Amino acid sequence: MEFTLELRVNIGPTLEIGTGSFGTRRTVPITGGTFGGPRISGQVLPGGADWQVVENESLTFLDARYVIETDDKVRIEVRNQGIRYAEREVMQRMASGEQVSPDEYYFRTSPRFSPPEGKYGWLRQSIFIASAERYADLVVVKVWRVL
Repeated sequence: MEFTLELRVNIGPTLEIGTGSFGTRRTVPITGGTFGGPRISGQVLPGGADWQVVENESLTFLDARYVIETDDKVRIEVRNQGIRYAEREVMQRMASGEQVSPDEYYFRTSPRFSPPEGKYGWLRQSIFIASAERYADLVVVKVWRVL
């Protein structure tokens, strides 16, 4: 694998949508942020969100959609799907805003990038995987390209 970039995504308060047989649905607004790597850097634009399904007290499925803008003003759509798993007590600590070591939970995603034709087309031509860390108002996503 080859390191591609690190996203530092600022998030707002969680909005609970409702609970059903599928679990609890909620959304987390994306309010901005930054990203950088060897071939690309810029900012995370506000306006995206992470739509989540909490299957049980330990397992959450994530589907984040947002836009990044490179330093040279190219906008790229990102869809980042994944899972976060931890023991119930760890998930409760995270939900309360406590800083929890990433070693205490599993948080992995598979981002897909949709750039316009041109300089960043290489992002469309590979599979990426990522590890993520959740903080009270920030998610850090470290992305690697599968060679």
